[in-house]
Amino acid sequence: MHLVTGLIGLIALIGLIVVRVPIAYSMIVVGGIGIAYLNGTDILMAQLKDLAWAQFSVYDLSVVPLFVLMGNIATRAGLSNDLFRAANAWLGRFRGGVAMAAIAACAGFGSVCGSSLATASTMGQVALPELRRYRYSGSLATGTLAAGGVLGILIPPSVVLVVYAVIVEANIVTMFMAAFLPGMLAVILFLLTIAVYVRVRPDAGPRGAVVDRDELISATMNMVPVLTIFGLVIGGIYFGFFNPTPAAAIGVFLVILYGLAKRVLKLKDFRYALLETAKTSGMIYLILLGAELLKIFMSRGGVPQAAAEMMVNSGLPPLAILGLLLVALIILGCLMDSLSMILLAIPFFWPVIADLDFGMNPEDVKIWFGILALIVVELGLITPPVGMNVFIISTLDPNTPMSETFKGVAPFFFAELLRVVLLVAFPAITLWLPRFLSG
Repeated sequence: MHLVTGLIGLIALIGLIVVRVPIAYSMIVVGGIGIAYLNGTDILMAQLKDLAWAQFSVYDLSVVPLFVLMGNIATRAGLSNDLFRAANAWLGRFRGGVAMAAIAACAGFGSVCGSSLATASTMGQVALPELRRYRYSGSLATGTLAAGGVLGILIPPSVVLVVYAVIVEANIVTMFMAAFLPGMLAVILFLLTIAVYVRVRPDAGPRGAVVDRDELISATMNMVPVLTIFGLVIGGIYFGFFNPTPAAAIGVFLVILYGLAKRVLKLKDFRYALLETAKTSGMIYLILLGAELLKIFMSRGGVPQAAAEMMVNSGLPPLAILGLLLVALIILGCLMDSLSMILLAIPFFWPVIADLDFGMNPEDVKIWFGILALIVVELGLITPPVGMNVFIISTLDPNTPMSETFKGVAPFFFAELLRVVLLVAFPAITLWLPRFLSG
Protein backbone atom coordinates (compact mmCIF):
# COMPACT_ATOMS: atom_id res chain seq x y z
CA MET A 1 0.00 0.00 0.00
CA HIS A 2 2.81 2.39 0.90
CA LEU A 3 4.54 1.57 -2.39
CA VAL A 4 1.40 2.47 -4.34
CA THR A 5 1.21 5.77 -2.45
CA GLY A 6 4.86 6.47 -3.28
CA LEU A 7 4.30 5.76 -6.98
CA ILE A 8 1.25 8.02 -7.04
CA GLY A 9 3.37 10.74 -5.43
CA LEU A 10 6.05 10.26 -8.08
CA ILE A 11 3.47 10.59 -10.87
CA ALA A 12 2.07 13.72 -9.19
CA LEU A 13 5.57 15.19 -8.99
CA ILE A 14 6.17 14.62 -12.69
CA GLY A 15 2.79 16.17 -13.46
CA LEU A 16 3.60 19.31 -11.47
CA ILE A 17 6.96 19.64 -13.23
CA VAL A 18 5.30 19.22 -16.64
CA VAL A 19 2.86 22.08 -15.91
CA ARG A 20 5.92 24.16 -14.95
CA VAL A 21 5.47 24.41 -11.20
CA PRO A 22 8.96 25.27 -9.85
CA ILE A 23 10.82 22.11 -8.87
CA ALA A 24 11.36 23.22 -5.25
CA TYR A 25 7.63 23.82 -4.68
CA SER A 26 6.74 20.59 -6.47
CA MET A 27 8.97 18.54 -4.19
CA ILE A 28 7.81 20.34 -1.04
CA VAL A 29 4.12 19.85 -1.89
CA VAL A 30 4.42 16.18 -2.88
CA GLY A 31 6.80 15.34 -0.05
CA GLY A 32 4.78 17.17 2.59
CA ILE A 33 1.41 15.75 1.54
CA GLY A 34 2.91 12.28 1.19
CA ILE A 35 4.44 12.28 4.68
CA ALA A 36 1.19 13.62 6.17
CA TYR A 37 -0.80 10.88 4.42
CA LEU A 38 1.50 8.05 5.49
CA ASN A 39 2.38 9.19 9.01
CA GLY A 40 -0.03 11.96 9.95
CA THR A 41 0.23 15.74 10.12
CA ASP A 42 1.79 15.67 13.60
CA ILE A 43 4.81 13.78 12.26
CA LEU A 44 5.07 16.19 9.32
CA MET A 45 4.98 19.23 11.62
CA ALA A 46 7.56 17.69 13.93
CA GLN A 47 9.88 17.03 11.02
CA LEU A 48 9.43 20.46 9.49
CA LYS A 49 10.41 21.99 12.83
CA ASP A 50 13.90 20.51 12.64
CA LEU A 51 14.37 19.61 8.97
CA ALA A 52 15.29 23.06 7.62
CA TRP A 53 17.90 23.57 10.35
CA ALA A 54 19.30 20.07 9.86
CA GLN A 55 19.65 20.70 6.12
CA PHE A 56 20.91 24.25 6.08
CA SER A 57 23.38 23.95 8.97
CA VAL A 58 25.50 21.32 7.20
CA TYR A 59 28.98 22.85 7.15
CA ASP A 60 29.85 21.38 3.75
CA LEU A 61 27.02 23.36 2.16
CA SER A 62 28.48 26.67 3.32
CA VAL A 63 30.82 26.41 0.35
CA VAL A 64 27.90 26.81 -2.08
CA PRO A 65 27.13 30.55 -1.63
CA LEU A 66 30.85 31.33 -1.53
CA PHE A 67 31.54 29.63 -4.86
CA VAL A 68 28.43 31.27 -6.32
CA LEU A 69 29.66 34.67 -5.09
CA MET A 70 33.12 34.02 -6.55
CA GLY A 71 31.55 33.28 -9.93
CA ASN A 72 29.34 36.38 -9.83
CA ILE A 73 32.23 38.68 -8.94
CA ALA A 74 34.46 37.05 -11.58
CA THR A 75 31.74 37.78 -14.15
CA ARG A 76 31.70 41.47 -13.23
CA ALA A 77 35.49 41.75 -12.89
CA GLY A 78 36.24 41.23 -16.58
CA LEU A 79 38.15 38.02 -15.94
CA SER A 80 36.54 36.38 -18.97
CA ASN A 81 37.98 39.01 -21.32
CA ASP A 82 41.55 38.35 -20.21
CA LEU A 83 41.07 34.60 -20.50
CA PHE A 84 39.74 34.80 -24.04
CA ARG A 85 42.38 37.31 -25.11
CA ALA A 86 45.18 35.01 -23.94
CA ALA A 87 43.64 31.88 -25.43
CA ASN A 88 42.99 33.65 -28.73
CA ALA A 89 46.56 34.95 -28.85
CA TRP A 90 47.87 31.37 -28.72
CA LEU A 91 45.20 29.50 -30.70
CA GLY A 92 43.54 32.06 -32.98
CA ARG A 93 46.16 31.70 -35.74
CA PHE A 94 45.03 28.12 -36.50
CA ARG A 95 42.04 27.11 -38.60
CA GLY A 96 39.12 27.07 -36.18
CA GLY A 97 41.45 28.67 -33.64
CA VAL A 98 39.06 31.35 -32.40
CA ALA A 99 36.50 28.65 -31.57
CA MET A 100 39.25 26.66 -29.84
CA ALA A 101 40.16 29.77 -27.87
CA ALA A 102 36.53 30.08 -26.79
CA ILE A 103 36.60 26.50 -25.48
CA ALA A 104 39.87 27.10 -23.60
CA ALA A 105 38.48 30.33 -22.12
CA CYS A 106 35.26 28.57 -21.08
CA ALA A 107 37.35 25.97 -19.25
CA GLY A 108 39.36 28.68 -17.52
CA PHE A 109 36.28 30.66 -16.55
CA GLY A 110 34.54 27.52 -15.32
CA SER A 111 37.46 26.94 -12.96
CA VAL A 112 36.57 30.08 -11.02
CA CYS A 113 32.83 30.16 -11.69
CA GLY A 114 31.39 26.67 -11.20
CA SER A 115 28.20 27.39 -13.16
CA SER A 116 27.50 26.21 -16.69
CA LEU A 117 24.83 28.81 -17.40
CA ALA A 118 27.03 31.67 -16.17
CA THR A 119 29.97 30.34 -18.20
CA ALA A 120 27.88 30.13 -21.37
CA SER A 121 26.36 33.59 -20.89
CA THR A 122 29.59 35.37 -19.98
CA MET A 123 31.84 33.76 -22.56
CA GLY A 124 29.14 34.14 -25.20
CA GLN A 125 29.19 37.91 -24.73
CA VAL A 126 32.99 37.97 -24.90
CA ALA A 127 33.73 35.50 -27.72
CA LEU A 128 30.73 35.80 -30.03
CA PRO A 129 31.71 39.20 -31.50
CA GLU A 130 35.20 37.85 -32.30
CA LEU A 131 33.79 34.71 -33.92
CA ARG A 132 31.48 36.85 -36.01
CA ARG A 133 34.32 39.21 -36.97
CA TYR A 134 36.21 36.31 -38.54
CA ARG A 135 33.04 35.10 -40.30
CA TYR A 136 32.63 31.81 -38.47
CA SER A 137 29.47 29.97 -39.45
CA GLY A 138 26.53 30.59 -37.15
CA SER A 139 26.20 26.92 -36.22
CA LEU A 140 29.88 26.49 -35.28
CA ALA A 141 30.08 29.80 -33.40
CA THR A 142 26.95 29.32 -31.29
CA GLY A 143 27.39 25.55 -30.97
CA THR A 144 30.92 26.00 -29.63
CA LEU A 145 29.84 28.50 -27.00
CA ALA A 146 26.82 26.45 -25.90
CA ALA A 147 29.00 23.34 -25.58
CA GLY A 148 31.84 25.24 -23.92
CA GLY A 149 29.46 26.39 -21.23
CA VAL A 150 28.93 22.85 -19.97
CA LEU A 151 32.56 22.74 -18.83
CA GLY A 152 31.61 24.93 -15.87
CA ILE A 153 29.60 22.16 -14.21
CA LEU A 154 32.44 19.64 -13.87
CA ILE A 155 35.74 21.52 -13.75
CA PRO A 156 36.26 22.33 -10.04
CA PRO A 157 34.87 24.23 -8.27
CA SER A 158 31.37 23.00 -9.15
CA VAL A 159 28.26 23.77 -7.11
CA VAL A 160 26.43 20.71 -8.48
CA LEU A 161 29.40 18.51 -7.56
CA VAL A 162 29.22 19.79 -3.98
CA VAL A 163 25.50 19.04 -3.79
CA TYR A 164 26.03 15.51 -5.15
CA ALA A 165 28.73 14.89 -2.55
CA VAL A 166 26.40 16.01 0.24
CA ILE A 167 23.53 13.79 -1.01
CA VAL A 168 25.59 10.57 -1.17
CA GLU A 169 27.85 11.54 1.77
CA ALA A 170 31.01 11.62 -0.33
CA ASN A 171 34.10 13.66 0.44
CA ILE A 172 33.93 16.99 -1.43
CA VAL A 173 37.71 17.23 -1.78
CA THR A 174 37.87 13.73 -3.27
CA MET A 175 35.08 14.60 -5.72
CA PHE A 176 36.98 17.72 -6.81
CA MET A 177 40.09 15.61 -7.38
CA ALA A 178 38.13 13.03 -9.37
CA ALA A 179 36.58 15.70 -11.60
CA PHE A 180 39.87 17.20 -12.78
CA LEU A 181 41.04 14.64 -15.37
CA PRO A 182 37.54 14.02 -16.83
CA GLY A 183 37.20 17.81 -17.12
CA MET A 184 40.51 18.11 -18.96
CA LEU A 185 39.47 15.18 -21.18
CA ALA A 186 36.36 17.15 -22.18
CA VAL A 187 38.49 20.15 -23.17
CA ILE A 188 40.77 17.96 -25.30
CA LEU A 189 37.85 16.22 -27.01
CA PHE A 190 36.14 19.56 -27.71
CA LEU A 191 39.31 20.97 -29.27
CA LEU A 192 39.69 17.86 -31.42
CA THR A 193 36.03 18.15 -32.42
CA ILE A 194 36.59 21.68 -33.70
CA ALA A 195 39.78 20.60 -35.52
CA VAL A 196 37.88 17.84 -37.34
CA TYR A 197 34.85 20.08 -38.01
CA VAL A 198 36.87 22.81 -39.75
CA ARG A 199 38.69 20.27 -41.89
CA VAL A 200 35.39 18.85 -43.09
CA ARG A 201 33.97 22.37 -43.54
CA PRO A 202 36.95 24.76 -44.01
CA ASP A 203 34.70 27.77 -44.59
CA ALA A 204 33.01 27.32 -41.19
CA GLY A 205 36.07 28.29 -39.14
CA PRO A 206 38.74 30.41 -40.88
CA ARG A 207 42.05 31.31 -39.28
CA GLY A 208 42.25 34.31 -36.98
CA ALA A 209 44.94 36.95 -36.92
CA VAL A 210 48.53 36.11 -36.01
CA VAL A 211 49.49 38.37 -33.09
CA ASP A 212 52.97 39.80 -32.65
CA ARG A 213 55.30 38.79 -29.85
CA ASP A 214 54.53 41.78 -27.62
CA GLU A 215 50.77 41.11 -27.78
CA LEU A 216 51.34 37.42 -27.09
CA ILE A 217 53.40 38.18 -23.99
CA SER A 218 50.95 40.85 -22.80
CA ALA A 219 47.92 38.57 -23.25
CA THR A 220 49.69 35.69 -21.51
CA MET A 221 50.72 37.86 -18.55
CA ASN A 222 47.09 38.93 -18.11
CA MET A 223 46.21 35.28 -17.58
CA VAL A 224 48.67 34.84 -14.69
CA PRO A 225 46.24 36.19 -12.05
CA VAL A 226 43.57 33.72 -13.19
CA LEU A 227 46.00 30.80 -13.01
CA THR A 228 47.11 32.02 -9.59
CA ILE A 229 43.54 32.10 -8.29
CA PHE A 230 42.84 28.62 -9.64
CA GLY A 231 46.14 27.29 -8.30
CA LEU A 232 45.63 28.68 -4.81
CA VAL A 233 41.98 27.65 -4.50
CA ILE A 234 41.93 24.23 -6.17
CA GLY A 235 45.59 23.41 -5.54
CA GLY A 236 45.15 24.33 -1.89
CA ILE A 237 42.19 21.94 -1.67
CA TYR A 238 43.96 19.13 -3.52
CA PHE A 239 47.09 19.26 -1.39
CA GLY A 240 45.25 19.62 1.91
CA PHE A 241 46.26 23.17 2.82
CA PHE A 242 42.64 24.08 3.53
CA ASN A 243 39.12 22.70 3.23
CA PRO A 244 36.68 23.74 0.45
CA THR A 245 34.89 26.43 2.49
CA PRO A 246 38.04 28.41 3.46
CA ALA A 247 39.30 27.86 -0.10
CA ALA A 248 36.11 29.39 -1.51
CA ALA A 249 36.47 32.38 0.85
CA ILE A 250 40.06 32.85 -0.32
CA GLY A 251 38.82 32.62 -3.92
CA VAL A 252 36.25 35.37 -3.33
CA PHE A 253 38.92 37.58 -1.76
CA LEU A 254 41.36 37.01 -4.64
CA VAL A 255 38.74 37.67 -7.34
CA ILE A 256 37.79 40.93 -5.59
CA LEU A 257 41.47 41.93 -5.49
CA TYR A 258 41.74 41.08 -9.19
CA GLY A 259 38.75 43.27 -10.05
CA LEU A 260 39.99 46.16 -7.92
CA ALA A 261 43.49 45.93 -9.39
CA LYS A 262 42.00 46.08 -12.90
CA ARG A 263 39.86 49.05 -11.75
CA VAL A 264 36.71 47.56 -13.19
CA LEU A 265 34.78 46.65 -10.02
CA LYS A 266 32.44 49.33 -8.74
CA LEU A 267 30.00 49.47 -5.85
CA LYS A 268 27.09 48.56 -8.12
CA ASP A 269 28.98 45.42 -9.19
CA PHE A 270 29.31 44.27 -5.58
CA ARG A 271 25.61 44.96 -5.05
CA TYR A 272 24.72 42.96 -8.16
CA ALA A 273 26.99 40.06 -7.15
CA LEU A 274 25.57 39.90 -3.62
CA LEU A 275 21.95 40.05 -4.81
CA GLU A 276 22.51 37.37 -7.46
CA THR A 277 24.31 35.19 -4.91
CA ALA A 278 21.46 35.60 -2.43
CA LYS A 279 18.84 34.68 -5.05
CA THR A 280 20.79 31.69 -6.38
CA SER A 281 21.71 30.39 -2.93
CA GLY A 282 18.14 30.80 -1.69
CA MET A 283 16.90 28.81 -4.68
CA ILE A 284 19.47 26.07 -4.06
CA TYR A 285 18.62 25.76 -0.36
CA LEU A 286 14.89 25.69 -1.03
CA ILE A 287 15.41 22.89 -3.56
CA LEU A 288 17.50 21.05 -0.97
CA LEU A 289 14.68 21.30 1.55
CA GLY A 290 12.15 20.03 -0.98
CA ALA A 291 14.45 17.18 -2.00
CA GLU A 292 14.84 16.07 1.62
CA LEU A 293 11.07 16.07 2.17
CA LEU A 294 10.57 14.10 -1.03
CA LYS A 295 13.32 11.64 -0.07
CA ILE A 296 11.69 10.97 3.31
CA PHE A 297 8.31 10.38 1.67
CA MET A 298 9.70 8.13 -1.05
CA SER A 299 11.79 6.14 1.44
CA ARG A 300 8.74 5.52 3.61
CA GLY A 301 6.79 4.60 0.50
CA GLY A 302 9.52 2.13 -0.43
CA VAL A 303 10.03 3.48 -3.97
CA PRO A 304 13.88 3.62 -4.01
CA GLN A 305 14.09 0.20 -2.36
CA ALA A 306 11.64 -1.30 -4.87
CA ALA A 307 13.53 0.25 -7.78
CA ALA A 308 16.84 -1.11 -6.50
CA GLU A 309 15.38 -4.57 -5.96
CA MET A 310 13.79 -4.61 -9.40
CA MET A 311 17.02 -3.60 -11.11
CA VAL A 312 19.20 -6.02 -9.15
CA ASN A 313 16.80 -8.90 -9.83
CA SER A 314 16.35 -8.01 -13.50
CA GLY A 315 19.18 -10.28 -14.58
CA LEU A 316 20.87 -7.47 -16.50
CA PRO A 317 24.64 -7.04 -16.03
CA PRO A 318 25.71 -4.07 -13.86
CA LEU A 319 27.05 -2.08 -16.83
CA ALA A 320 23.73 -2.47 -18.68
CA ILE A 321 21.85 -1.14 -15.65
CA LEU A 322 24.33 1.73 -15.37
CA GLY A 323 23.74 2.51 -19.04
CA LEU A 324 19.97 2.60 -18.55
CA LEU A 325 20.29 4.96 -15.60
CA LEU A 326 22.61 7.28 -17.51
CA VAL A 327 20.18 7.38 -20.45
CA ALA A 328 17.39 8.22 -17.98
CA LEU A 329 19.53 11.06 -16.62
CA ILE A 330 20.07 12.42 -20.14
CA ILE A 331 16.31 12.40 -20.74
CA LEU A 332 15.65 14.11 -17.40
CA GLY A 333 18.31 16.67 -18.25
CA CYS A 334 16.28 17.67 -21.29
CA LEU A 335 13.39 18.64 -19.02
CA MET A 336 14.91 20.40 -15.99
CA ASP A 337 17.99 22.21 -14.78
CA SER A 338 21.06 20.31 -13.63
CA LEU A 339 20.80 20.96 -9.90
CA SER A 340 17.14 19.97 -9.73
CA MET A 341 17.87 16.82 -11.70
CA ILE A 342 20.67 15.74 -9.38
CA LEU A 343 18.54 16.37 -6.30
CA LEU A 344 15.56 14.55 -7.77
CA ALA A 345 17.25 11.58 -9.41
CA ILE A 346 20.24 10.66 -7.24
CA PRO A 347 18.18 9.56 -4.17
CA PHE A 348 16.48 7.03 -6.50
CA PHE A 349 19.46 6.02 -8.61
CA TRP A 350 22.20 5.80 -6.00
CA PRO A 351 20.61 2.89 -4.04
CA VAL A 352 20.44 0.94 -7.31
CA ILE A 353 24.10 1.61 -8.14
CA ALA A 354 25.20 0.86 -4.56
CA ASP A 355 23.69 -2.66 -4.76
CA LEU A 356 25.57 -3.56 -7.96
CA ASP A 357 29.01 -5.14 -8.23
CA PHE A 358 31.39 -3.18 -10.47
CA GLY A 359 34.54 -4.77 -9.04
CA MET A 360 35.33 -1.64 -7.02
CA ASN A 361 34.93 -0.69 -3.38
CA PRO A 362 31.78 1.33 -2.50
CA GLU A 363 33.65 4.63 -2.09
CA ASP A 364 35.23 4.34 -5.54
CA VAL A 365 31.83 3.53 -7.06
CA LYS A 366 30.34 6.58 -5.36
CA ILE A 367 33.01 8.85 -6.89
CA TRP A 368 32.97 7.20 -10.32
CA PHE A 369 29.18 7.28 -10.64
CA GLY A 370 29.06 10.92 -9.47
CA ILE A 371 31.37 12.05 -12.26
CA LEU A 372 29.41 10.06 -14.84
CA ALA A 373 26.14 11.50 -13.56
CA LEU A 374 27.45 15.06 -13.82
CA ILE A 375 28.65 14.49 -17.36
CA VAL A 376 25.23 13.33 -18.54
CA VAL A 377 23.72 16.26 -16.67
CA GLU A 378 25.92 18.41 -18.93
CA LEU A 379 24.37 16.75 -21.97
CA GLY A 380 20.95 17.93 -20.87
CA LEU A 381 22.17 21.53 -21.12
CA ILE A 382 22.74 21.17 -24.88
CA THR A 383 19.98 18.69 -25.76
CA PRO A 384 16.51 19.56 -27.11
CA PRO A 385 13.83 20.44 -26.20
CA VAL A 386 15.14 22.53 -23.29
CA GLY A 387 18.93 22.84 -23.78
CA MET A 388 19.37 25.82 -21.46
CA ASN A 389 22.82 26.71 -22.81
CA VAL A 390 21.43 26.75 -26.35
CA PHE A 391 18.65 29.13 -25.30
CA ILE A 392 21.17 31.45 -23.62
CA ILE A 393 23.46 31.61 -26.66
CA SER A 394 20.47 32.05 -28.99
CA THR A 395 19.41 35.16 -27.08
CA LEU A 396 22.91 36.56 -27.62
CA ASP A 397 22.85 35.82 -31.36
CA PRO A 398 19.26 36.24 -32.60
CA ASN A 399 20.49 36.13 -36.22
CA THR A 400 21.31 32.42 -35.93
CA PRO A 401 18.23 30.15 -35.80
CA MET A 402 18.11 27.86 -32.78
CA SER A 403 18.00 24.87 -35.13
CA GLU A 404 21.44 25.90 -36.43
CA THR A 405 22.78 26.11 -32.89
CA PHE A 406 21.54 22.59 -32.15
CA LYS A 407 23.26 21.42 -35.35
CA GLY A 408 26.46 23.08 -34.19
CA VAL A 409 26.18 21.43 -30.78
CA ALA A 410 25.70 17.92 -32.25
CA PRO A 411 29.43 17.12 -32.79
CA PHE A 412 30.17 18.15 -29.19
CA PHE A 413 27.30 15.98 -27.98
CA PHE A 414 28.91 12.94 -29.60
CA ALA A 415 32.28 13.96 -28.13
CA GLU A 416 30.61 13.93 -24.71
CA LEU A 417 29.16 10.47 -25.38
CA LEU A 418 32.68 9.29 -26.26
CA ARG A 419 33.90 10.69 -22.94
CA VAL A 420 31.20 8.75 -21.08
CA VAL A 421 32.22 5.54 -22.86
CA LEU A 422 35.88 6.12 -21.99
CA LEU A 423 35.11 6.79 -18.32
CA VAL A 424 32.86 3.73 -18.08
CA ALA A 425 35.47 1.52 -19.77
CA PHE A 426 38.40 2.98 -17.83
CA PRO A 427 37.33 4.04 -14.30
CA ALA A 428 41.01 4.75 -13.55
CA ILE A 429 40.69 8.04 -15.49
CA THR A 430 38.38 9.23 -12.72
CA LEU A 431 39.98 7.48 -9.76
CA TRP A 432 43.71 7.88 -10.45
CA LEU A 433 44.18 11.45 -9.19
CA PRO A 434 42.32 10.95 -5.87
CA ARG A 435 44.35 7.81 -5.21
CA PHE A 436 47.61 9.50 -6.18
CA LEU A 437 47.07 12.60 -4.05
CA SER A 438 45.65 10.60 -1.13
CA GLY A 439 48.47 8.04 -1.28
